Amino acid sequence: MGVFSRMSLIFRSKANKAMDKMEDPRETLDYSYQKQLELLQKVRRGVADVATSRKRIELQIARLKQESDKLHSQAQKALAMSREDLAREALTRRSGLEQQISDLATQHASLQAEEEKLTLAAQRLQAKVEAFRTRKETIKATYTAAQAQTQVTEAVTGISEELGDVGLAVQRAEDRTAELQARAGAVDELLASGALEDVTGTGKDDITAELERMASTNDVELELERMKAQLTPGTSATAAAIEGGDAAGTDAGEASASGEGTQQ
Repeated sequence: MGVFSRMSLIFRSKANKAMDKMEDPRETLDYSYQKQLELLQKVRRGVADVATSRKRIELQIARLKQESDKLHSQAQKALAMSREDLAREALTRRSGLEQQISDLATQHASLQAEEEKLTLAAQRLQAKVEAFRTRKETIKATYTAAQAQTQVTEAVTGISEELGDVGLAVQRAEDRTAELQARAGAVDELLASGALEDVTGTGKDDITAELERMASTNDVELELERMKAQLTPGTSATAAAIEGGDAAGTDAGEASASGEGTQQ
């Protein structure tokens, strides 16, 4: 099967599916009933036309018979007056009229038979149309009830097209929520294990912060002790002598102030 053949097949299948979805059997039944009514109307119109033609021929036959009777009477009067020539002419004309009457009678019989056939066909067609109308209304009522029942059942079970879309949206929302929750949990585990560093610093707990402060204080004290140990011994003796001289001068000043006070 070629590409174009496959495309044509796909297009026809989708078109048929779309047509089936769009088609309403109730509208199709009403359309069929309307067409049957139109056909019945045409048959009835045909019956009326044939009947009209038949009636027109009957009137013609009646008129020709009157003329034929008149010519027959005229021929009798002509013979009574010893006018055989006039009588012969009247009878000749009457013979022509009788031939016309015979031809019209044949046409009348044919039209009458056709009228009877069309009348019978119209009666049968009318009966079928009435039966179809009854069946149509029954099918329409059954279809409407089945459609309503299907819609209610689909709404209850949640398998209708509209509720199906809502269900898919809810499912997508739940899947997205579960995904975000799983991702948040994974990040927390990475932060707790130290595999991922919290650049904002907001992820430290109270114990971690206290330990970091203690470590910083210990570092300061250790640095101060190290600096003290680096001081030379001479520097330490000079600082001690200065501290001792200051103390002796203070004692002599206090003794001199006490003697002056005694002499007075």
